[in-house]
Amino acid sequence: MKNIFLLLLIVPALLVAQSDEKLLIKKGIDTEKYIPKGLKVGEVAPKIIASSLSGEKINSEELLKEKEIVVIFYRGEWCPICNRYLSNLNDSLSYILDKNVQVLVVGPETFENTEKIQKKSEATFTLIPDTSMQIMKRFDVLFNVTKKYQSKIKTFLFTDIAESNNQDEAKLPVPATYIIGKDGKIKWRHFDYDYSKRASVKVILDHLN
Repeated sequence: MKNIFLLLLIVPALLVAQSDEKLLIKKGIDTEKYIPKGLKVGEVAPKIIASSLSGEKINSEELLKEKEIVVIFYRGEWCPICNRYLSNLNDSLSYILDKNVQVLVVGPETFENTEKIQKKSEATFTLIPDTSMQIMKRFDVLFNVTKKYQSKIKTFLFTDIAESNNQDEAKLPVPATYIIGKDGKIKWRHFDYDYSKRASVKVILDHLN
C-alpha cells in the first residue's frame, strides 16, 4: 500500500516535469544545456555598464541615485512579437517616464540589427545591444537555442540567429522584465519562457514607485 501511495505521488510529478520540458523545447530552449531561472525579487540587481545604441554611456548605479530602472529583454529584430511589443511600449512610454523611471531595453543583436528594431518600433527608449551577452548572463535570462528552432526561424523568418547576433552559437534571452528599486534590488519581475507573454505597460506601471 505504501509503495502504491508513493507511486501516485511520483507519477504526476514526472508527467508535469515532462510537460514543462516539452514546453521549453517548443519555445526553442535547449534543455540539455543550461536553463535560466531569472533573478528573484529581493536579489541585488547586477550592475549595468554599457553603451546604448545612440552612444550614451549607461551606468545603472548612477541612474539609481535618482530613478528606478525597468530592464526589458527582447529576442531580435526578426521577431514579430518583439517588434509589436516594443512598438506598443514606445506608444505608452511617457506614462512610465512620468514616474521618474529609466527604461533600458536589452537585446543580443549587433548594433546594426538593433538599429533595425529601433526603426521598426520607432523607439525613443534606451536600446542596449548586449553584444558580449554579459548583461543577459548576469540577469540569468540567456539560453542556447535548439537546432530545430534555429531551422524554424531560418525557414519562416529568414534569419540565422547566431549570425544575427554575430556569435558562434545561437543564444537568446527569455524576454523578461525587471524593475530595479533605488536600493538596487529587484522589486518585481516578469519571467516567462513563453515569449508570447510579455509584461504589459499597465502591469509595469502598477509595480512602479
